[in-house]
This record gives sequence, C-alpha cells and structure tokens, in this order.
Amino acid sequence: MRTLALIALLSATAPLAACGTVQEAVHGPSLQPMSYPAALVPTQPNVVLQDTRAEAPRPASPNSLWRAGARAFFIDQRAAKLGDILTVQVEIDDSAATSNASTSSRTSGSSLGVPNFLGLESSIGKILPSPVDPSNLINSNSKNSNAGSGAVVRQEKISLTIAAVVTQVLPNGNLVISGTQEVQTNNEIRHLSVDGIVRPEDITSANTIRHTQIASARILYTGRGDQTQVQKTPAGQSLLERLSPF
Repeated sequence: MRTLALIALLSATAPLAACGTVQEAVHGPSLQPMSYPAALVPTQPNVVLQDTRAEAPRPASPNSLWRAGARAFFIDQRAAKLGDILTVQVEIDDSAATSNASTSSRTSGSSLGVPNFLGLESSIGKILPSPVDPSNLINSNSKNSNAGSGAVVRQEKISLTIAAVVTQVLPNGNLVISGTQEVQTNNEIRHLSVDGIVRPEDITSANTIRHTQIASARILYTGRGDQTQVQKTPAGQSLLERLSPF
C-alpha cells in the first residue's frame, strides 16, 4: 500500500515539475523574489506605541556642526546589531596537488622431510606411492606482489563581493550572517550565497570581512539556465550511474 501511495504521489507531482521545466525552457530562468532573512522576521507582530508627549528634536546650536538626532559622527559604523549589513569579500585562489605510489612484494618457501623417524622412514615408502623420498616429502613456495599509484590535481579561483545581513547575535557577541545575490545575463542566472559566523573584531573599519575569517562558512556559487542545463548530466543517466553495481 505504501508503494502504491508513493507511486500515486509521484504521478501527481510529476506534471507540476514538468510544467515548471517547460516554462523555464520557453521563457528562460527567472530571479527568485527578494526575501528578508527568516531570522529577522518576528514571529509575533511588534506593536510600538507612540508617545505623543515625546520631546520634539532639538535644533542644532548655532556654533555646532552636529545636528541633534543624527545617527553617528565618531560612533563605530561596523555591523554589530541584528539587521546590520556588512560586505563579504570572497577571494578563493586554492590549488592542491597530491600523488602517491606504493609497491610491495613477498616471497616465501617451505620444505618438509622425514629422513629419520624412529626407524620407520622406510615404512613410509611402502605406504606412499613409489618413488617417495622421505627426506623431501613437501616442498612449497609462494610469491606475492602489489603496485599502486594515484594523483589528485585541483585548482579553484573565485573573486566575488557580496553584502550580508546580521541574522543573529550570539551570547558571546559573535555575529551570524547570511547573504544572497543573483545576477541574470541573457538566459543564465548566477547565484551566490554566503552564511557563517564572524567576530566583530575581524570586521574592518570599512565594514568588510574576508571569507577566511568566517567560521562554519557556507559559500555557494552556482547557476541555472541554458548553459548550465547543457552541461548537466541527464537525470536518467545520473540515476543509472548511482544504482549500477558495476
């Protein structure tokens, strides 16, 4: 019954997935709607009661360059609170090359004979087929060898900049950030997202931080569209390769 229910569910959802695929093939990929990070959306509406008795902003004094009510002058402008924005610089230029080789061999031999055994060595020749030499009953040898080699070469280079939002302030003061970015060129969309934990001390005076200073960093750089679809392995072939035991 569960199998039949699963087949029925897949049959019902297949036309919906196919519809989306056909629409994307005809009209091209579309950008995702802009959304505020879920961590910043309150579960309960915030009600702010305005105090009509609040004092009106005071005008600046004649001899002052500072206006009352301004956000900051010498105050630190780096991201520190929930909802603040900072710039993440992703500069990845990694390369790795490893190679290894191993060889092993072993040769062994053994022999067994009974030249003298309580004077019964002559009786052994009568029991066993002739001709039998009691001093050379068993002689064996073996040889084993193994050789293997492997190599890995990898090179990655990415240079990107993305703005992220502070979605959480941890008890120790560290900031959880999250940011996404999409750029569409013709029928190809480039998607970039970054998530992780940063220390306020690592944020520069220009309100920027490098990706190497992000703990538990999750950096996603991918795309979708005509070019990506052509380079993608067909779903049927990918499924067969995963399930094939050979």
